Amino acid sequence: MAENRHNRTETIIMPPENNPDMTPQQLLALLRFQMEAGADEAIDDEPPVSAPTHALADAADAPVPAPMNEPVQTVQAGAAITPSPHPQHTGNWVDAATDLAALEQACADFDGCDLKKTATNMVFSDGNPQSDLMLVGEAPGADEDRKGKPFVGVSGQLLDRMLASIGFDRTSVYITNILLWRPPGNRTPTPEETALFLPIIKRHIQLVKPKAIVALGSSAAKTLLATNEGILKLRGRWHEFDAGQGQVIPFLPTLHPAYLLRSPGQKQLAWQDLRMLRNRMADLKQHNPA
Repeated sequence: MAENRHNRTETIIMPPENNPDMTPQQLLALLRFQMEAGADEAIDDEPPVSAPTHALADAADAPVPAPMNEPVQTVQAGAAITPSPHPQHTGNWVDAATDLAALEQACADFDGCDLKKTATNMVFSDGNPQSDLMLVGEAPGADEDRKGKPFVGVSGQLLDRMLASIGFDRTSVYITNILLWRPPGNRTPTPEETALFLPIIKRHIQLVKPKAIVALGSSAAKTLLATNEGILKLRGRWHEFDAGQGQVIPFLPTLHPAYLLRSPGQKQLAWQDLRMLRNRMADLKQHNPA
């Protein structure tokens, strides 16, 4: 019997240009994420995406909750941490750090943030500091707090698949968060906490000198771009981040993996962003070969 092509879906997966020699595990990750994202044709065709509703926009800009399988710590009213009466400022000692090791040590020695009192570990970074690509999230979660590495929980597993779908992994990117310590119970960071860490992340970026930055989620994007615009309006196009010291860096906001876990239909939007990122990194490699 002849097969009816109109009743089946073809999935065409192409290895990313920057890493044609992907391992079987990487190819499986690529296939899985592309299928989750609705890719059923060649990767250079636009996937069909319906216009986001106000509800989707609100959800995308909502604080990142703890994954469902992670226990959420609650802070009792009597045990609440009150702000230090004389909090330290981060400007001078941050600027004095001349390399990543010095910055990490200075952050570990910093006692001017109350989040340090409730966290288990400082979460500084993961990946390759020599990479051209830097990923910035909002704050550590429960798994990250336990292990001292960013994006190692359920959201991190999805992030790994997202990276693999365009030929990257944790050895070829550099990952950090704006906040270095987990807010109790995964609560939303306060504006004061975010402002405290802003000089740190800017210095972090200056020292890494990436050629492109991806902001994972609304909070990271809005903080670094100094805007109140929502993530669904910010994503899908390149911006510029002025890191100071003459560094103006291409900057791509995208949806946080935790949001994609809650709203899997929006993985098509993330797939569009990933393709933009893949193409930009391929162009950078072509014009600036190692």
